[in-house]
Amino acid sequence: MKLLGGGKSDHPMADAREARKILDAIPGADPFKALEDLDHWLESVRTWEGFRPEHRAQLAQLVDEAAQAHLRRLQRDYLSSPRLSRFHEYRLWAAIREWYRRSAIVFATCIDAYVTRQRGWEDLKHGMPVLTVRALHALAAQMKWQYIRYAPSDNFLWGLVARIYAFAENREYARTKVVAYPSIQEETSPEQEFLKAVMMAASSPASLLPAEIELAERLIAHFAGSFKLALEYQPDVAYWIDLAASQPPLRLARPPQRAPTLRFFAASEVLKGLRQLIQTVKSTHAVPPQLGLGGNCEPEIALRVLGHLALYWSPKPPERKAARHRVKSRLAAAHGFDGVLAALATSGEVQFDENRVESWIVENVSAGGFGASVPQIKGEWLKIGSLVGLQPEGGTNWVLGVVRRFHRESLQQGTVGIQTLARAAQAVMVKLQNGQGETGQNAETAILLNPDDTAPEAQLLLRDGVFVAGQNLELERDGKRYLLLSAGVVERGEDYELVRFRRMIRDSGE
Repeated sequence: MKLLGGGKSDHPMADAREARKILDAIPGADPFKALEDLDHWLESVRTWEGFRPEHRAQLAQLVDEAAQAHLRRLQRDYLSSPRLSRFHEYRLWAAIREWYRRSAIVFATCIDAYVTRQRGWEDLKHGMPVLTVRALHALAAQMKWQYIRYAPSDNFLWGLVARIYAFAENREYARTKVVAYPSIQEETSPEQEFLKAVMMAASSPASLLPAEIELAERLIAHFAGSFKLALEYQPDVAYWIDLAASQPPLRLARPPQRAPTLRFFAASEVLKGLRQLIQTVKSTHAVPPQLGLGGNCEPEIALRVLGHLALYWSPKPPERKAARHRVKSRLAAAHGFDGVLAALATSGEVQFDENRVESWIVENVSAGGFGASVPQIKGEWLKIGSLVGLQPEGGTNWVLGVVRRFHRESLQQGTVGIQTLARAAQAVMVKLQNGQGETGQNAETAILLNPDDTAPEAQLLLRDGVFVAGQNLELERDGKRYLLLSAGVVERGEDYELVRFRRMIRDSGE
């Protein structure tokens, strides 16, 4: 401001000491408010015309560093809270993603000043590796938070990632090691940050839960120094990307036409480490602390993510267990434990809450499941692991399945991959046994996935919170009484548990 029409044009952060005072004075009790204030200062630093490029870059880094503690707190709240309200979940997500979007823009602006040789650009030379690392990190984080809500791929972001990395390669500082943030002592480089973004995209995040995406990101960071980037096709290559195109990496089905802008990626060395980790977690029933996956990471979840990454990083693409056939027909889709239960209880007639029934279009079928498009995404229930009941148009039975893949094509439309659990499920009443092995009077409604009495095991879907580990159940059906001996939980969802039981016929005189 020019006070009283005279004096030198100045900015509150023009002096580095004053800038630090401003940042230190921002209250930390409310991370939302803190990020809002920091966002104001970041945008001000980006747009103020009086800053030379080096000064703008220094201030941008200071503001970005001040935001990290608040970001970590919001990210922890988002990923560790079991049941957030829709409003609070979106508020957390939007605040996190918006910060990464803003910070990516300001660091890209600083890099652009060097690329286009704006006045004072020479002073940026020594700081370019850090600026590039910060820009690529922010862009990759922005993509990650879009994956968490299964948003469509943003080719604009991929174009920006490719151009920034290509410039680092061209100026021969792509492998220059730097410390990205003072609070993180591990060194990184523009090449490693580029590889992190590429390998996350190659890891099929559309098949992972939000917490699993977080684990995948940490594992990718742990192995970042061992991924291989090559200029030419090699036998162990799994993915490639074109730095001249605005698109994510692609699985290598066959070598693309040669071009100087192609880059190939391999994880052959990492795969050895992944397999060793899988064996370590299986044998010790614990996650090695050096992985940095957090103290509360359950071995079961870590094994699931490790196995998933090993599958998608392999040079050999994942094989389908069953042939897929293209079809085109409508499906009625009921969702959640209560929605599926209501569908089964109506004997095929949809006479329940219409808010729990949607109309989908099945695109392909196989022995193991369905692929379907969702013309209108209603609410926020559709997630990886959601329980669904599907009834083909004109049919009378409900096929039960679990959402294994979800991709948004827009905010209101998407595609899903469904793994079939049962094709002839039945709602049943079961009684719970108490700690002394006696059957109580409390009855619960369950969903029997395999009504065939000849099967030695029964698979039951129970409402979340009903089943206690080791608890046995009693089932009476078609004039027979069965003792169900628990054999383990197969899967847990947001509102259900899938449990295996050994089935024993009880004597009618008992």
